[in-house]
Amino acid sequence: MELRYLQDLWVETDTQGMDEPELLRYRSNLLGRDLRLTNFGGGNTSAKIVQKDPVTDADVEVLWVKGSGGDLGTIKRDGFATLYQDRLIALKTRYNGVHEEDAMADKYSLCSFNANPRAASIDTPLHGFLPFKHIDHLHPDWAIALAACANGPEQLKRLEAETGIRLAWLPWKRPGFELGLWLEKAVRENPGLDGVILGSHGIFTWGETSRDSYLSTLRVIDGIGAYVLRRVEEKGQNLFGGSIRQSSVDRDKIAVELLPILRGLVGKMIGHYDGGETVLRFVNSARAKALAWQGTSCPDHFVRTKVRPLFIEWSGTDTAALVSGLKDAFEAYKASYAEYYYENRLPDSPAMRSATPTVVLIPGVGLFSFGKNKTEARITGEFYVNAIHVMEGATALDGELPTQSGIDSDRIVDNYVALPPREAFNIEYWQLEEAKLKRMPAEKELSRKVALLVGASPGIGHSIAERLLAEGAHLVVADINGELAAETAKSFRKAYGPEIVVSESIDITNRKSVEKALQGVIRQFGGVDIVINIAAVFMPSDPVTGRSNDEQWRKTIDINLIGNAILAEEAQTIMAKQGTSGSIVLTSSANGVVAKKGSLPYDISKAGVNHLVRELAVEFAPKIRVNAVAPATVVEGSQQFPRERVLSSLTKYAIAFDDAESTEDLRAKLAGFYAQRTLLKVPVSPAKVAEAIFLLASDRTSLTTGHIFPVDAGLSEAFLR
Repeated sequence: MELRYLQDLWVETDTQGMDEPELLRYRSNLLGRDLRLTNFGGGNTSAKIVQKDPVTDADVEVLWVKGSGGDLGTIKRDGFATLYQDRLIALKTRYNGVHEEDAMADKYSLCSFNANPRAASIDTPLHGFLPFKHIDHLHPDWAIALAACANGPEQLKRLEAETGIRLAWLPWKRPGFELGLWLEKAVRENPGLDGVILGSHGIFTWGETSRDSYLSTLRVIDGIGAYVLRRVEEKGQNLFGGSIRQSSVDRDKIAVELLPILRGLVGKMIGHYDGGETVLRFVNSARAKALAWQGTSCPDHFVRTKVRPLFIEWSGTDTAALVSGLKDAFEAYKASYAEYYYENRLPDSPAMRSATPTVVLIPGVGLFSFGKNKTEARITGEFYVNAIHVMEGATALDGELPTQSGIDSDRIVDNYVALPPREAFNIEYWQLEEAKLKRMPAEKELSRKVALLVGASPGIGHSIAERLLAEGAHLVVADINGELAAETAKSFRKAYGPEIVVSESIDITNRKSVEKALQGVIRQFGGVDIVINIAAVFMPSDPVTGRSNDEQWRKTIDINLIGNAILAEEAQTIMAKQGTSGSIVLTSSANGVVAKKGSLPYDISKAGVNHLVRELAVEFAPKIRVNAVAPATVVEGSQQFPRERVLSSLTKYAIAFDDAESTEDLRAKLAGFYAQRTLLKVPVSPAKVAEAIFLLASDRTSLTTGHIFPVDAGLSEAFLR
C-alpha cells in the first residue's frame, strides 16, 4: 500500500503474542498518536471478539469499544468498555424513536460483559450496529473538511472518480442510538463501501482484523488528504480570500502584554498562545472574521472551543487601542453568547455556563486559548487549529459542484458549513455531556492558579513546591542558579505533569531579570496569582572583629530587602493587568525582631522586610495581599547551612560532634539545640514553614494582609510587638 502523507507504523514484532484486546489497544494507540488522524480525546475504536462467558463458559461475541472520556493515543486495555453484542443488538427492540435516544444510553451498562465498570460512550451503538469485526471512527481534519462542505455529497462522487475510494454520506445527526441505526442502514444499502462520512462530524472505516482495519483507515484518510490538499495548494495565496494584514514583528511581545489582560477578562483560567504559521495565515485573511463567526463543525471541537471564538478586529498598528478595546469586545461576546443560550435552551437544559470565550483570535498576533489547566488550554488551541484546517479544506473545495439541499445560505461561507446554532447547543448543553462534567472529580484548592516560587533550595523550596502542586497550582520555580531551578522543576514533573511545573532563572536584585522571569511565567501560563520568595543570603561577620564589611552589607540588603521590593512591584504590575486578586508571601525571620550579636546585616534586612510587608500591603490594596512568614532558624536541608557553617555553630555552642558524622546528622544536632531554646521544644522544619506559606498564599487567609506569621516553635523574645 502506497501512502503519500501518512505512515504505516505497525510493527509485526511488537504485536507477537498479543490477544485481540491488546491488538485493539495497539491499533488505537497508533491512530491516536497522530493528531492528523484524530484530536486528543476524540474518535473511537472497537473490536468484536469471541470470549468465554464467565457464567456459562459458552462462546459469546463481546464488543470492545473505547470507554467514555478516553483518549486513543494513551488508552490502556482497561480503558475499553465491554458489552455483550447480542444484548446491545437486542436493545433495538426496546427503542421507540428519537425521543428515547438519551434514555437508551442508560441501558448500555445492562449489557456490560464480565462486570466491567468502564462506562460505555455515546458512540457505542455506532460500532455495535455495523456488521464489521473492527471499526475505526476518527476525526481527521481532511475528512471533516469534506464533512463540512456545503457540496459534500457531490465531493464524494468526485473523490471516488479520482481515487477509487468509495464513501457514503450521512447528513448531520447527533451521536447516539438513532445515528447507529442510520449507519447500519447506509452500509446495508451500499455494499462495497470503504467508509462513511458523517456530515459535520467525522469518518468511519473498518476491516476484518485489527491490522486490516488500521491499513484501511490509513489508505482512506491518506487518499482524502491527497484530494483535499491538492485543492488547498491550488488556492495558494488566495486561501481564505487572501491576506489583508501583516503579522506583527513584535507579536510575541504583544502576546505577553495581552495574556494577563485576556486572562483577567476570561476568568479563572490558564492561558496559552499560538502565533504559528497556520494560525497567522487564517487570522490575517480577508474571510477570517466571517468564517470564525460561523463556528466550528465537528462536535469534538466546539465542546472545548465553544460555539465560536472571539475575533477581535485590529489594524495592527495601535497596540494601546487594541488593549483599550478588549473589555468592550468581551462584553459584546458575552451578550451574544447569552442570546445564543436563551434562544436555544430547552426546559431541561443545564444552566448557562461561563459566557466568556475560550479562544480569542487577533489579526497580526495569533490565537489565545484558555482552560482550567495548561493541558486543556493548549488542547483547546489545538482543537481550533484543527478547525482552521477544516475550514481551509472546505473553502478550497468550493466550486461548481451543487450545494446539498436543506442548508440555509447564511450558514455557508465559501462552501464551509458549520452546525446550526440549535444543533451546536444540543451538543454543548447535552444532558449526557452535563452528566460527564458532574462525574469529574472536584477541583483542588489552588486549581487554575499560577504560582511563582523564587528559591529552589532542597529544603524549604522543595517543601513549598510540593505543597502548592499537591493543591493543584501551576508552578514556576525560579532561582539565581538556573540549573538548580530546572532540576527542582524536573523532580516534580513525573508526579504532576510536564506542563504543570517549569523553571526560570532570576536575579531579584536586577529588575530586568525579574521582568524577564515574569514574562516567562506569562508565556507559559498567561499570568500569575501567587508570588512566594524564600531567596535570601546570610553572610557571617568577621570572627575576630565581629563586624561585617561594606560589601556584605550591600549584598545582604540588596538580596534580602531590595530584591523583595523589586519582585513584589513587578508581580503586582502583572496582577493589576489581570484585575484579579493575588497573594504575595515574602520571607522574614525571627531575627527581624530579636536583637543579638553576629548577624547585624541579616537581622536589619529582615526587620526591613517586616515593614516592607506593611507598606506594600497598603500600596497594593485592595486586590493584592502581602504577608510574610518569620521562621526561626531552619537547618534541615538549608543551603544557608553548609557543612562548614554547621561545624562552626556546633563549636560555638560547645555541642559535641564527630568529624566523621554526615552533614545531615550534624544538622540534626544543631537543629535539636535550637529547638531547646523554644517553648515547644520542636525543630522548625521546612514542611512546617511550607504549610504556613501555603496558608498565607491561599484564600484561607483571604482577609489577612500586612502581617508577619511566626513559625518559630515559640520564641518568646521574638513575640511581635
